[in-house]
Amino acid sequence: MEAPDLAAAIDDAAAALVGVLESAASRHQLTVSPTQLRVLSLVSSRPQLNVNGLAELLDVVPSSASRLCDRLEAIGLLRRVVDPRDRREVRLVPTSAAQELLGELTARRHRAVQSVLDRMPPHAQRELLTALAAFAQAASGDQARDTPGWPA
Repeated sequence: MEAPDLAAAIDDAAAALVGVLESAASRHQLTVSPTQLRVLSLVSSRPQLNVNGLAELLDVVPSSASRLCDRLEAIGLLRRVVDPRDRREVRLVPTSAAQELLGELTARRHRAVQSVLDRMPPHAQRELLTALAAFAQAASGDQARDTPGWPA
């Protein structure tokens, strides 16, 4: 009997998860593109981010990042704010409308994933949680010695 291809199974599960998440987003009429959502998410999680830092995270030239910010600013989802400690620095700040949009999207995604989880037996949900925690630790380079079943 051949051993299961764990990497292929994870790839399949990741594709299924992406499909669930994208479906949750597409069922709601979003006024922004996936790239703009990514920008808002990055800006929301990094309060000191400027256009050059955003360009680096997106792996684009600063002028492209600036145009993305221009569009988001024009629709009221992003502001450029001068850093009071260094007036040469301009920080990117999501507006309350952007925070609301990201919150709604996160809630929709969580509901969509929960719907799938509800179709799994409780023991499979617990095993999935343990496996995902071990995977996250391994991916971050941490030693996962406290994870049950981790090799000695």
